[in-house]
Amino acid sequence: MKKRPYETIYILRSDLGDQETDAAISKYQTLLQELEAESITIQHRGRRRLAYEIRKHREGIYIQMNYNAPATTVEAIEKMMRLSEEVIRYLTILLDEPVSAPEAEESAA
Repeated sequence: MKKRPYETIYILRSDLGDQETDAAISKYQTLLQELEAESITIQHRGRRRLAYEIRKHREGIYIQMNYNAPATTVEAIEKMMRLSEEVIRYLTILLDEPVSAPEAEESAA
């Protein structure tokens, strides 16, 4: 199955503590690894005010994940996020260029 580059941004509830936030990030990273995603990079974008209220939340914790994976992986991770109590919004987009491994970026610099 062909692996394509994706970017998923999801917003966690702002009332989660640091440990709960780290556990949620780890959970989705592990799920990606189990579903054969490659070149996974995760960026914690921090707590930000939402443009509008979502499920009675005015702030959220933004997390960005870039990875190469088959389309079935995206379906599975989005289903997991949809059923999760900690995720208040998510969006996945297909990127034009493949995601490079972090080691390759560091050695090129």
